[in-house]
Amino acid sequence: MGNTAQIIWSMIFGSIGLGFFIYGKKQKAFVPLVAGIALFIFPYFIANTYILVFTGCAISAVPFVLK
Repeated sequence: MGNTAQIIWSMIFGSIGLGFFIYGKKQKAFVPLVAGIALFIFPYFIANTYILVFTGCAISAVPFVLK
């Protein structure tokens, strides 16, 4: 994590992931649970800010597409 933008975007996607994780756990819904876990983990492996934002938005959209 090199710059401030990556840290801020990682925190944003981590917060969204926390919401998906809690929702998926309480509702026993598999897709939001896995999307939440993925949003927690993926920022550690992506160094480019643009790819980080694109991937985070794509993972955040998955629970809405796969109902």
